[in-house]
Amino acid sequence: MNQVGQDGFAAAIDRYCAHIAAERGLSRHTVDGYRRDLLRFAQFAQARGLGRFGDVSRADVEDFLTYLGTGDCDHPPLAPASVARALAALRALLEFEVAEGVIAEDVSREVPAPVLPRRLPKALRYEQVAALLDAARSQPDETLALRDSALLELLYATGARISELTALDVDDLPDDHEGEGMGVLMLRGKGGKERLVPFGRAAQRALDGYLVRSRPQLAIRGRFSPALFLTARGSRLTRQSGYQILQRAGARADLEDRISPHTLRHSFATHLLDGGADVRVVQELLGHASVTTTQIYTLVTPQRMIAEYRTSHPRARSTGLG
Repeated sequence: MNQVGQDGFAAAIDRYCAHIAAERGLSRHTVDGYRRDLLRFAQFAQARGLGRFGDVSRADVEDFLTYLGTGDCDHPPLAPASVARALAALRALLEFEVAEGVIAEDVSREVPAPVLPRRLPKALRYEQVAALLDAARSQPDETLALRDSALLELLYATGARISELTALDVDDLPDDHEGEGMGVLMLRGKGGKERLVPFGRAAQRALDGYLVRSRPQLAIRGRFSPALFLTARGSRLTRQSGYQILQRAGARADLEDRISPHTLRHSFATHLLDGGADVRVVQELLGHASVTTTQIYTLVTPQRMIAEYRTSHPRARSTGLG
């Protein structure tokens, strides 16, 4: 057994997080999420008198999942999706420890993950998206209005993750970028995987307006960051700032539900499929590794099913449903 097997939980977690950051190219946000879940397991295991991952049994893993699902006086119970995420983090670390020769077996491999309810992704209706995009442009500060409009137009036009857009630099835009026709972005998704995503004229016009009339004003407020999207102080826009921009636009558009950048991503996929796009094309645009992930957008909501029935079935049209 490798001598590093004598490392305690904290050292093993540090070693694994360094590995996934350097070798797998995961974002700091993702690595921090893994670290939180693993440290919580370490705290649970240490309370049982365990000192390292080599001491952990399958029963310990199963009891940990039960603990996460039920909670205690200090921690509320977690949703099944959060419990499943913690198990995935633990499995990944133990698999790494086995591959490195640190421990003999992955005791979590046979532990079943929680059954997750299959939920339909939340999507806005097109008229809600239009109201949101209009709201992004309707604020007193024209410089910020142009920036917000470009950001939200691109989120909806490309289905990008907010982290993918905030990571872009101006130099990432194609050299032949012009003000007419279709545009295209090279986005870097999970694991650094790149994909080309087109976008239409509305987003193109919004982006051009921002680049010509807004971004130069923001850039001189800071240290001339290379970032495509800048804050009011001239620094790179963060994922959290992008979320806040969307929230403010949603409030101005009188959208009752809280929305996130992922809401626009879901809306992008749903509206493409409703318009007749092939699911495999949408898979490529979203950067999903498997078409199975994309196929959740093809599920039919009960409301949509009833609406289609009302308009399509002859007896429903004449006598009403039920």
